[in-house]
Amino acid sequence: MRLGIFGGTFDPPHLGHLLAAGDAAVAMGLDQVVWVPAAQQPLKMGESCTSAEQRLAMTRLAVQGDSRFAVDAQEVERGGLSFMVDSLRVFRERHPDAALFLLLGMDAAALLPKWREPEAIRALADIVVLTRGGEGDALPAGVTALATRRVDISATEIRARVRSGRSIRGFVPDVVADYIAASGLYR
Repeated sequence: MRLGIFGGTFDPPHLGHLLAAGDAAVAMGLDQVVWVPAAQQPLKMGESCTSAEQRLAMTRLAVQGDSRFAVDAQEVERGGLSFMVDSLRVFRERHPDAALFLLLGMDAAALLPKWREPEAIRALADIVVLTRGGEGDALPAGVTALATRRVDISATEIRARVRSGRSIRGFVPDVVADYIAASGLYR
């Protein structure tokens, strides 16, 4: 089994996330991409706008109906600071014979040396950086670059659009946009 592990804040999960994860699934022949929303990312303290439970719910909505994707709630259920090394150990325990691939964006890859136990992370999973366009020149050693489609959507922009009353249709799946509106998020 080939599992892609795709962690993040997902505040909110958007079409850029979905396209990059889908590109990785196809290009790498992954059996599944497992999305792992963080309870609290240690290197982004205070940056999350919504609760871990709300981000988990939005992530579940974003991937529903796509058999390539699953959501794992372990970091939210564990609570507190989320460390990918802990999650990878759980995946390794659950799937001892699987090939694990940690899927990262360029921003996360640049911070990898600051993560808890980066060498243990490298031992637990192959690190694949999802690059867009001309990115990928300054990757950390020991990681693989995988070119994905360039989609200029950011969670920061989506939150700003909601705050200013502009539509986010086309930025997030409609079910996520409906959840954001019904829950009054990012206002």
